[in-house]
Amino acid sequence: MEAETPTTTTTTAVMKTTFLIMNGVILAVGNCGGPLIMRLYFIRGGERIWFSSWLETGGWPIILIPLLAAYIGRRRRRSTTTAADGAAKLILMKPRLFSSASAIGILTGLDDYLYAKGVAKLPISTAALLAATHLVFTAAFAFLLVKQKFTAYSVNAVVLLTVGTVVLGLHTSGDRPEGESEKEYVVGFIMALSAAALYGFILPVVELMYKKAKQALTYTLIMEIQLVICFFATVFCTVGMLINNDFQAISREAKEYELGEMKYYLVVIWSAIIWQLFFLGVVGVIFFSSSLLSAIIITVTIPITQILGVFIYNEKFQAEKGIALFLSLWGFISYFFGEITKNKNNNENNDQTRTSTETDRSSRQIIAP
Repeated sequence: MEAETPTTTTTTAVMKTTFLIMNGVILAVGNCGGPLIMRLYFIRGGERIWFSSWLETGGWPIILIPLLAAYIGRRRRRSTTTAADGAAKLILMKPRLFSSASAIGILTGLDDYLYAKGVAKLPISTAALLAATHLVFTAAFAFLLVKQKFTAYSVNAVVLLTVGTVVLGLHTSGDRPEGESEKEYVVGFIMALSAAALYGFILPVVELMYKKAKQALTYTLIMEIQLVICFFATVFCTVGMLINNDFQAISREAKEYELGEMKYYLVVIWSAIIWQLFFLGVVGVIFFSSSLLSAIIITVTIPITQILGVFIYNEKFQAEKGIALFLSLWGFISYFFGEITKNKNNNENNDQTRTSTETDRSSRQIIAP
């Protein structure tokens, strides 16, 4: 068996880093744009919570495009090999993985509803900061489910984000949108926080599913998993829409929308597309790294979402939000500084181990008769 050369290892690492960055960017775009366009739907006359939840995963057919392209590529590669290899499989996912992804999809549908309810009642800047608390829950569940290792820096990041959320909750009455009661605001606050907790559980569960898959994981398979998760989440929200008679109300809501009927449907379509970017980025980052890093990337986009919310929707940015934002950024920087330090120490240890092994091998060759 041919030994793996340093060049091959370096090339693989570069490709992995490239795909990780690509998925991180996709995740960031989806996480910034999703809440903003969802808030636009509500403040201009949209009122259907279940429909808004449905839009978060309703764009799942988009994933069929890259999956079809991947299948065509597999068929072409198989056509150049021997017939003994068999035909290219249309679906790579096995039943065990399908059932796990289906269950996660139902949980995602519930999370979509909780999040949409929170965004409907809260300013986007407040909703974004509450969403950041999912990092705390992700860290805890990652430790329990996938044995995530922590450093002093990552623990510090979790503590800072927790304190930031507490500070944010100290002053809520002055942050209420006009015409909204304190009770509605508190309900939105609780819903948004519950959505963060549930998603903090979902991310490590996805990582655990990867570890227990019992089949080779490829990026194409990851897209299949994403499609199944979003499909079942959409089914869950569809049931809610049927019970709430949302389908009958869509055409009426479009005609009464403040920006006009055409722009209503544009908001709806782009909402589905942007949220699909978010979910695709999430599963990609978990595949190439970890659920904790996925949570970190979601958290680091919060300042962008907040600033855009203040400028686009003229929302208030009180002192409590500023303090919470500062603590969130501090926690993010702390986490990544710790990751850089850990990776640097790991590389140094690997170099020392490799040098020791090569020295030992050279000694054996010299001593051998």
